[in-house]
Amino acid sequence: MKEITLKVPDTKLSFFMELINQLGLEIKNDEQVNIPDWQINEVRERLEDYKSNPDQAMDFDSAMDDIEKAL
Repeated sequence: MKEITLKVPDTKLSFFMELINQLGLEIKNDEQVNIPDWQINEVRERLEDYKSNPDQAMDFDSAMDDIEKAL
């Protein structure tokens, strides 16, 4: 399989992406972020901890209030 890098003008991007989809071609987006395995595992562990102890979690607004008070 050959790999080609293209620069597409913003005004033509939606047309180009539709063409790529219609042709069934593979798209590799260099703007995607590669997340390291250790970070994925950390998020999974924290999610499991939350599921096991939902009462220990703090909602976003409360966390922001605490941060603002600390400043």
